[in-house]
Amino acid sequence: MIGPADIETAARRIAGHVVRTPTVPSPGLTALLGVPVTAKLELLQRTGSFKARGATAKLLSLSAAERAAGVVAVSGGNHGIALAVMAAALDVKATVVMPRTAPARSLALAGEAGASVRVTDDMDSAFELVTRLRDEGLTLVHPFDDPALIAGQGTVGLELAEDAGELTDVVVSVGGGGLISGVAAALRARRPGVRVWGVETEGAESMSGALRAGGPVPVSLSSLVTTLSAPSVSPLTYAHVSALVEEVLVVPDRDAVRGCLDLADRAKVWAEPAAGCLLPAARQVVDRVGDGARIGLVVCGGNTTPRELMGWANRFGLL
Repeated sequence: MIGPADIETAARRIAGHVVRTPTVPSPGLTALLGVPVTAKLELLQRTGSFKARGATAKLLSLSAAERAAGVVAVSGGNHGIALAVMAAALDVKATVVMPRTAPARSLALAGEAGASVRVTDDMDSAFELVTRLRDEGLTLVHPFDDPALIAGQGTVGLELAEDAGELTDVVVSVGGGGLISGVAAALRARRPGVRVWGVETEGAESMSGALRAGGPVPVSLSSLVTTLSAPSVSPLTYAHVSALVEEVLVVPDRDAVRGCLDLADRAKVWAEPAAGCLLPAARQVVDRVGDGARIGLVVCGGNTTPRELMGWANRFGLL
């Protein structure tokens, strides 16, 4: 498992390549949830999500031979964008594998950044292809199963610990578990009294499924939230979450989309459903913790288009 020294090293390594995003109290979300809310605005990060941190940390840790081989990644959207953009900035050739269900904008942005984009039928086949490309000689930049990458994502938690006021509970979205692993490790070191909660959407329940099973297991994917849709977590991220996280909550896709609309209305930020799911989860946390809760939300990304969000909102009868 990674520790505070790993995260501090990653912070020094990526400084100058990524943005120290704002950590701000949100009066609108405070009024909505009835308790003080602070938001860490990772949707203002380079490439529109926290993923730029881990991708940069991993790229800067590669040997000359690994860089020369070129890198490859599998992604439901944000990891692919981040790797494509940051690899181009660091003069490393990148290949990104995405399923057809990935947002069209994500596919386009990865290609526009100069990456070779490979599209597969689903996420399972995307992971199979990226494994084959790794075996053929490309350097894998895994979306979550890598200590260097987790340490990079942990810099979110480091900044939150340094910049936020008093917090009792922090809510973090979970796909493969890289972000929450790093954030929980940072907060355990810097603010040991703070509870960390994860949130997944129904049909993308790899971490909650692993916690029920006592270890990583394959799960069926059906959520519209492709950026949280990992077919399984890894032993590494499972170990962090099982040791450091209070619980992983699960919310319906509809509530995640409703959360996007609430974030736009109340917090004045344009977020994707992977961040929208934070609000229904935070309501559950407040119900359990009570009125003394002081909530921190890691608003992980904003890579969705108005057309996509309005389409989901119409599908669920939210407009």
